[in-house]
Amino acid sequence: MTEGEAESEGQAPWALVARGLLNLYWVLSWLCVLLMVDTVSGAGGPSAGTRISSQFPASGVNQSPVVDCREVCGLNASNRCDFVRSNPDCRSEGGYLDYLEGIFCHFPPDLFPLVVTLYAFWLLYLFLILGVTAAKFFCPNLSAISTTLKLSHNVAGVTFLAFGNGAPDIFSALVAFSGPRTAGLAFGALFGAGVLVTTVVAGGIAILHPFTAASRPFLRDIIFYMVAVFLIFTALYRGRVTLAWALGYLGFYVFYVVTVVLCTWIYQWQRRRSLVYSVPGTPEMLSGSEEDRVSSNTNSYDYGEEYRPLLFYQETTAQILLQALNPLNYRKWRTKPVYWRALKVFKLPVEFLLLLTVPVMDPDKEDGNWKRPLNCLHLVISPLFLVLTLQSGAYGVYEIGGLFPVWAVVVIAGTALAAVTFFATSNSEPPRLHWLFAFLGFLTSALWINAAATEVVNTLRSLGVVFRLSNTVLGLTLLAWGNSIGDVFSDLTLARQGYPRMAFSACFGGLIFNILVGVGLGCLLQISRGHVAVELEPDGLLVWVLAGTLGLSLVCSLVSVPLQCFQLNRVYGCCLLLLYLTFLLVALLTEFGVIRLKTV
Repeated sequence: MTEGEAESEGQAPWALVARGLLNLYWVLSWLCVLLMVDTVSGAGGPSAGTRISSQFPASGVNQSPVVDCREVCGLNASNRCDFVRSNPDCRSEGGYLDYLEGIFCHFPPDLFPLVVTLYAFWLLYLFLILGVTAAKFFCPNLSAISTTLKLSHNVAGVTFLAFGNGAPDIFSALVAFSGPRTAGLAFGALFGAGVLVTTVVAGGIAILHPFTAASRPFLRDIIFYMVAVFLIFTALYRGRVTLAWALGYLGFYVFYVVTVVLCTWIYQWQRRRSLVYSVPGTPEMLSGSEEDRVSSNTNSYDYGEEYRPLLFYQETTAQILLQALNPLNYRKWRTKPVYWRALKVFKLPVEFLLLLTVPVMDPDKEDGNWKRPLNCLHLVISPLFLVLTLQSGAYGVYEIGGLFPVWAVVVIAGTALAAVTFFATSNSEPPRLHWLFAFLGFLTSALWINAAATEVVNTLRSLGVVFRLSNTVLGLTLLAWGNSIGDVFSDLTLARQGYPRMAFSACFGGLIFNILVGVGLGCLLQISRGHVAVELEPDGLLVWVLAGTLGLSLVCSLVSVPLQCFQLNRVYGCCLLLLYLTFLLVALLTEFGVIRLKTV
């Protein structure tokens, strides 16, 4: 995020602050409504009272003794199924599949290695679902909402864009915080992603393309991120997060948004003065050649133009529907390498289901991506998907008055609305309220990500039980790598193409959003369920190693970068990579008990 991305020059700072707060309110409001409904339905809906957390047992209820579920692998094969089914620590919080019961109850012991291998491939496919949903459906709809609300680039960057880029991390954290036994996954993933991005990604950028960092944005973002990490570290040390602390995390992010807006306005004011007095721009500004390259890259020639027919012809409604539901571009398929085609084959089923359930509005197109038959179909399928996804489908099958299920009411209402829309619109021209499809697509894609993130957390926990690994080490490795892989490739690609400053700025802005909103909103949702506070139980020394490494990397960058006059070279990048490898080694040695605290 650069300081040069500013709004129109005539706006006062208070107006920018007001707009920033308003748009941040929109982001948090939509997410709160979406997930609070899921929470409330779990508390008072059809599944209420079916599960009692081991951390908050109800008085007078007979419960099985709670034993660490990782002890199941030390039992005889004949006793493992009963142990998993009777032990409360082995129960999954939400989700569609019970992975531990699947491993130990539905497959013979001889197929144990095969089942674990299948689970590993399923985990990779879930990460693929998260990536495709966020990149092709969630982020485009957020961009359309930003355009509809007429947001400036900097405000959209620290709110909607940050939410879009960090969607897998945020939803994984929210799902992990929903159960007291999986909270370690959330901290491991958020801190692990922070260490990965601030060392591997930042170091890789410096190695690929040495550059001069933008001084003020760098100092601003790294100081905010250090304060955010310290606040989370304090919560871990205290062992609990109260309502005031959860709201404080969200409030601190609001303060960060306000600071970014004010810094942008001040930078624009200084730039206008420098132009008046013929003084060169400040070093935070992108060079002219870099801005030109970014602009030309954004507005590059569409090679698909040469395939447009010379003679215009009217497509039928059936042709529009078939074309809109086809996730494969045959011309692009022929020009791509083999590995791209193989990955595309795995993506096709997911992309087809997403096209069928998630509307996408594209404000850059003349028709806004208006597909009349498909959009009318979305008015039926998307709401149905919403109610069947909330509380893993329990809310959708709830019967009103014991006779009529909720999903049937949604189908009837959606069909009526779709019929009215179909007969009141045409294939060639989008309706005036077409922008509402961006909000519907935002909600539907958010629930797709939430459902996939739930399965990711449950799968990781089952693998942790099998291999006797703590949730924290799973979070800082597999979950952090899976959620951050897109950021790694995109930022390194930007650096390789000659935009290192832009890539380096992206390293910190998204992390601030992820850690503050992820922990703050996750704890807030838990407290809304009736808990006085969220009790945190760190997985021993490993959490402190993780938090300490993240703090060390930030302090090293805060000290060394200004000492280098913000000149980031390959030596700096290699030092960051070495720090991450050392961290992984220490974390694994700590996990397996080689490094441990001395007991008095």
